[in-house]
Amino acid sequence: MKRAQLVIGIVLVALVVVTAVVSLFWTPFDPIQVVAGQRLQGPGWPHVLGTDGFGIDIASRLMVGARTVLAVGIISVGLSAVVGVPLGMLAGQAGGWVDEVVMRVGDVVYAFPALLLAILLAAVFGASTVTAMVAIGVATIPAFARVARAATLQVMAADFVLAARASGTSRWGIARRHVLPNIAPLVGVQASVGFAMAILAEAALSYLGLATPRPTPTWGNMLRDAQQFLFVAPLQALWPGLAIALAVLGFNLLGDGLRDYLDPRLREVS
Repeated sequence: MKRAQLVIGIVLVALVVVTAVVSLFWTPFDPIQVVAGQRLQGPGWPHVLGTDGFGIDIASRLMVGARTVLAVGIISVGLSAVVGVPLGMLAGQAGGWVDEVVMRVGDVVYAFPALLLAILLAAVFGASTVTAMVAIGVATIPAFARVARAATLQVMAADFVLAARASGTSRWGIARRHVLPNIAPLVGVQASVGFAMAILAEAALSYLGLATPRPTPTWGNMLRDAQQFLFVAPLQALWPGLAIALAVLGFNLLGDGLRDYLDPRLREVS
């Protein structure tokens, strides 16, 4: 069952990645070209998923939306990891007042969710993809810091670290040679889960008009565009909603599967 979760997660994530990569080179139709005479068509040929309220091919918009989702996820999760992991390692290694300061600052950041940060950034710099990336990345830094801190505390109590400290290895050397390699699997799991949260956050921000503006397609602004046609063409809202659900499910299953695979205490006994 646990391996099945991992396999399903890999397949769903791979589907999103392949769709995004293909969209760089090919889409069935122009994803931003308005064709008024083809508005609100149902699934069929040549528009396999139909068209939206502007006559734009929905399948093409979904493909480009996958590209936007991956870009936002990679940058926001990368920002969170680059900042949060070193802070967590520092807190776990140093302890004392350093640990207390890092954790309390993390609590303060937790009080500002991605939506609130996006509103503040959009008011100052305007709504954009970069605004969403920064807002989501900053909001999830504490999660990476906490995971890294907890894992660092466990590693620091290990015998091989005590031996390294006794031999005079510097704190930086211990962090680089012993702590980081041992906490990397947990950070990878957190990155997968964080990616799922980033997809949801980006969709919510786009739906509210605080992320990627038109005409660039995203799954969130596709849902917003479909809202006014919900009772006339409900499938227009189904496709981006289904894409968001499958992408989030895929990254969550991938994270759970990696956790079960990498942690020997959670592996099934064959």
